[in-house]
Amino acid sequence: MDNIYQHFRKEEAPLIDHLAEQIAIAATEYRPVLTDFLDPRQRYIARTLIDGQSDVEGHEFGGYPDAERARLLLAPSYFEPLPADFNIALLTIKYPEKFAEMHHSQVLGTLVNAGVAREVFGDIITDGQTWQVFATQTMQDWLVDNVTKIGRIGVRLVPTDLDARIIPRNDWEEAPQLLASLRLDNVVAHVFNISRNRAKTLIEGDKVRLNFAETDRPDLVIGSHDLVSVRGFGRLRIRELTGTTQKGKLRVMLDVIHK
Repeated sequence: MDNIYQHFRKEEAPLIDHLAEQIAIAATEYRPVLTDFLDPRQRYIARTLIDGQSDVEGHEFGGYPDAERARLLLAPSYFEPLPADFNIALLTIKYPEKFAEMHHSQVLGTLVNAGVAREVFGDIITDGQTWQVFATQTMQDWLVDNVTKIGRIGVRLVPTDLDARIIPRNDWEEAPQLLASLRLDNVVAHVFNISRNRAKTLIEGDKVRLNFAETDRPDLVIGSHDLVSVRGFGRLRIRELTGTTQKGKLRVMLDVIHK
């Protein structure tokens, strides 16, 4: 177990310990263990830990195929989960669509500022008009009763069957890159075509989020399945590292959304 830590960032050690404990419970007690919503990087870490197990498998589901945030069901190899086993609720946001415009950052900000832990809700999706949010079933009633405004817009959160989810708009574009390094400031500068100094200023000014959490470290080395949001510029996620050129440049497959 000790050599697992060297493959990940120091600050990810508590998550590694927590996931390892959940995997151990599934293995020793021969029962499924359900995580909260995990981002792609967290699930990548979980899958790395599961690879060392012969009797535990990880099943992921975020309420719809290819969800960015998903719950992981750690279970004995004989267990075949159903969507209901993931205990995911879907809530449709009802608001005056003709008179108000809603944005992802407004919905996210409302939930976080209401004291809702990021781990208990999943993707926030839209088709350009309708908005929906996925959450743990245990949070459904609280959200329905307590979230009545998003920004200045009066809203109602209505429980919705998972089969009635909208088809979310997909703005991601595939963007293969050659990078000198995976330092956060270098990746942000290269992908969004700004100077390294500007990227550093954005990061140190709390304008950049890594896996949904603020970071002020320009020198942070990012890696597979990391998701980076840059306020005013867009988002990027690292899909995979595909190799190195003869001159030492890193071949990286990215997905990007430009604002």
